[in-house]
Order: sequence, then structure tokens, then C-alpha cells
Amino acid sequence: MWFNGLLDLSVMQLILVALGMTHITIVSVTLYLHRHSAHNSLDLHPVLKHFFRFWLWMTTAQNTKEWTAIHRKHHAKCETEEDPHSPVVLGIRKVLFEGAELYATAATPETLERYGQRTPEDWIERNVYSRYKMLGVMLMAGLDLALFGVNGIWIWALQMMWIPVWAAGVVNGIGHWFGYRNFECADNARNISPLGILIGGEELHNNHHTYPNSSKLSRRWYEFDIGWGYIRLFQLFGLAKPKGYRPIAHHVPGKQDVDVETVQAIANNRFDIMRQYRKRVMEPALRQQKALMDDEIRPRYRKLKQLLSREVSLIHPKEKETLESVLERNAMLRQLYEKSHELQALWRQRGLKPQEKLNALMKWCREAEASGIRYLEEFAEHLRAYSLRPAA
Repeated sequence: MWFNGLLDLSVMQLILVALGMTHITIVSVTLYLHRHSAHNSLDLHPVLKHFFRFWLWMTTAQNTKEWTAIHRKHHAKCETEEDPHSPVVLGIRKVLFEGAELYATAATPETLERYGQRTPEDWIERNVYSRYKMLGVMLMAGLDLALFGVNGIWIWALQMMWIPVWAAGVVNGIGHWFGYRNFECADNARNISPLGILIGGEELHNNHHTYPNSSKLSRRWYEFDIGWGYIRLFQLFGLAKPKGYRPIAHHVPGKQDVDVETVQAIANNRFDIMRQYRKRVMEPALRQQKALMDDEIRPRYRKLKQLLSREVSLIHPKEKETLESVLERNAMLRQLYEKSHELQALWRQRGLKPQEKLNALMKWCREAEASGIRYLEEFAEHLRAYSLRPAA
């Protein structure tokens, strides 16, 4: 029938086609706009790169320079008043339901000038994609109507709301509000789900903010980044080349000599080092000390477990009081907490020369080994084994 369009598809076929097209849009955002343009962690073949740019013009009216600049500013000013879309600052409801509007507001000439470097400025960008931003979505509307008939109306509407809801709303909102954290990065980014499929891998937001220049977003064995799967697939055909996806650091069993390369390897892998410190030192020590806690502290054990490893800037004033009251009563936990911050000073303290960092690490290891705390002693031995080069 004419009102079913040229393809005359069944309801199930229409649903599959709609989901397929929205998935292509998600893949275009995560591979082209995010990993390639904003973070330069991925090289794309010119043909694939332009397909993604064309498809985004047709389905989102999104300008590469604007998206890239706003995202880079988000990383540079994360969770501050200058962050274009922080739910910590603006509230979760505003970011979740007004994500697209926040993008439009943030696209100021100053932001584009400062953060929009190395984005397309060719003839087609100047004369078509940027000059006639809405023409693409209008053409898509006509194409949907021609192919799917009256069903093209809801298919087009679904395409238009897909990115504002899932990327601008869910990733930028829930991704900084609710979920689990593999790493204690300096902002409130969280992994929404270990399975990064629906939003192209962007669900793994804490991993991304920890390693923003990595083209691979999954970090644990149980996590899946479908975007990385597409990168590997395109790589087989010479269409994509990841620039880097893991820190340069190797653990060499049996290595005991601490040198400048050890310090650099630890700094490169600092977020995972602190995750290991939590697992190998803080948590077993806290379990051991739980029986010694008084009745006032024991009910807050679970919260304390989080606070001992949380990024300091993210701890609320009342939580700081709780943490400090426990550390005042437990010398062992205080020592472990202080040692964790001494270790972090190796990469947080500015202006230290390589030799000074080496001396600081050697001192840290000596003190840890002389602490009489088994977990700390074993972790010092673990640190000594790091190197920039794998075992021979």
C-alpha cells in the first residue's frame, strides 16, 4: 500500500530498521565525534570519517566543531561552574531532561575558538554542513516518509530524540550521578553499566574520564565496549587505527630494584595502582579492624570502606567528619590512609624532578616495609616490580 512507503515493511521490520539506524548514529557519535575528534585517540579512514559526518548531519544536525569543543571543555572544567553539563552543579533533572539545550547554550564563539581546534573546515563543512544545519534532518524526514510511509513519522521522531536522550541526557547526566566506579578520578564520573552496547560503550563513563585518551572504554574482564569491537572490525579492513588504549606500565615478577622507570610506570598506571591499593591494603585491613570497632562506628562500616579510598575533592563535609572521627580512633587505618596520600603525591605534586620522585618512592617503600603491617609490606614489594618495559 502507498501509505507503507516504497519498502512496505512489517511492524517488526520497521522496528529493527529504526533501531539499526539509531545504532549507526550512536556509533557515529562515539567513534567519530568522541574518540576521534574530541580526544584524538583514534584515526579513521577519510571515507569512514566522512560517512560518519554525513550521517550525523542527516540524523542530528550536529556540528563537529561545536560538539568537540563543548566536550573538551567538559573535561577541562569538569564538575565546576564552567562545566557545560555537570549534574553535580546543575542538578540531575536539568542535565537529564535539558541536555540538548545545555549543548546549544554552551556553543559560544569563545568556547569554539578555544576548544574547537583541529576540526573539519573544508568546503563541504563551510558551505553545507555548518551553513545548512537543518537541511540534513529535513532530507532524512523526506527519506523516511518515502521509504516507510506514515511510519516514517515515528521513525524520524525516534532518530531525532535518540542522541538528545541517550548521549546528552543519560551519559552526561546519569554518567556523573549514578553507577559504579572502577577508579577514583578527580570528578564524579561513573560507569552506568558494565555492558556498553546501547550507547556504544559510553556507559563506561568512569573508565573514560580516568583514561580520556584511550580508544578502548572497557577496563575490567566483565565489561564490554561495543565501540571497541567496531574499531577492531574496521581495523581489519584498514579503516581505523587506535592510537593507544592502555597505560605504558608492566609488572615484572621478581623485580626489586626501584629506578626512575619504576616511578614513571607507577605514575602512568596511577589510577589502577590506587585501585589495587584499595583491594590489597585498605579493604583487608578494614575487615581485620571491623571486629575492633565500637558500636557507634560499626554500622557505618560500608560507608567507611568507600570513604577511605574516595577522591578527597568528592568527599562531603559531613563525610569528612565521619572519616576523621574513625581515623582518630584507629592508628592503623590512619597510617594506611596517610600512606595512600603520600603515594599519590608522587604524581600530584608539581615541580618534582625525576630523582626527587625516585627518592620519595624509595622512602615510601622503606617505610611501608618497616611498618609491621603485612598488607603494606606486600604492596611495597608489588610496587617495586613495575617497569616501563615487559619482562625479558
